[in-house]
Amino acid sequence: MAPDFWNDGAVAQRTQKKLGQLQDIIETWERTWGEIEEAELMLEMAVEEKDSDTEQEVAQNLSSIEADIGMTELQCMFSEEHDSSNAIVSIHAGAGGTEAQDWVDILLRMYLRWAETKGLKTTILDILPGDEAGVKSVSIFFKGKYSYGHLRSELGIHRLVRISPFDASGRRHTSFASVMVMPELDDTVDVDISEKDLRIDTYRSSGAGGQHVNKTDSAIRITHLPTGIVVQCQNERSQHRNKDMAMKMLMSQLYELEREKQAEQQQGLHGEKKEIGWGSQIRSYVLQPYRMIKDHRTEYEMGNVDAVLDGELDPFIKAYLLWQK
Repeated sequence: MAPDFWNDGAVAQRTQKKLGQLQDIIETWERTWGEIEEAELMLEMAVEEKDSDTEQEVAQNLSSIEADIGMTELQCMFSEEHDSSNAIVSIHAGAGGTEAQDWVDILLRMYLRWAETKGLKTTILDILPGDEAGVKSVSIFFKGKYSYGHLRSELGIHRLVRISPFDASGRRHTSFASVMVMPELDDTVDVDISEKDLRIDTYRSSGAGGQHVNKTDSAIRITHLPTGIVVQCQNERSQHRNKDMAMKMLMSQLYELEREKQAEQQQGLHGEKKEIGWGSQIRSYVLQPYRMIKDHRTEYEMGNVDAVLDGELDPFIKAYLLWQK
């Protein structure tokens, strides 16, 4: 209500966004509290009347309430500036050849499954298939509330240990993949990019073929010459829309690069950039000789490997957010 509130549009917009997020958390909590009180009353009546069906209904309601409270707890941990933003995730194969490319494919499926359980919309912006199997690299756009807040826990090197399906001798192999996570920047963030620093190439989108195969050079590759960052997008049929998305990806990468530099200078939080290989992983997925997934930052472990690879990532995300706080 301050008379000068709208004098600075960018600040006003950020304030309104933050207000909306806080109101969402409070409203969710008030609704949940009402549901708990209602469940208590139903349970009292069910016990008095020895109504087992209603008792079962209350039990189901409480499971749903517990899940809602867990989600609200997570939202309260989202304290970084862009946690509520959409996210762009890039996965790249590291040491391990075909094995590593198959590992990228497994991670891609895991994140898509996780997004599905969260009700997030996903779009594959660019994908480079492997030579024999799997995927060399892929970029995915996650659209939905707190996409970046959840997924920033995944930034780093992921290590897989298993009996190789590509090795006739049945030997154990170790594969690596790097996961980069960036927020989609809104209009309140200004990233200065000069046209002369960009090299823009067009090429024909790859695909399975058939009548819908792209017959025009609509895919876009943008190289930022000062940093060497390369982004590409081939998802849209329009060259203009692919360029817009590629520019968004570039802005996000440059923004993250600058944030990393500042963090290193001020607190040394990120340390040196690590190679995609031994000794640099944030999480290990061991399928052989035992079955265990362990996050090396939080020490959180989970033995149900199949559930995690099917998208059950929330326990790792929550452990990371608590560890970070």
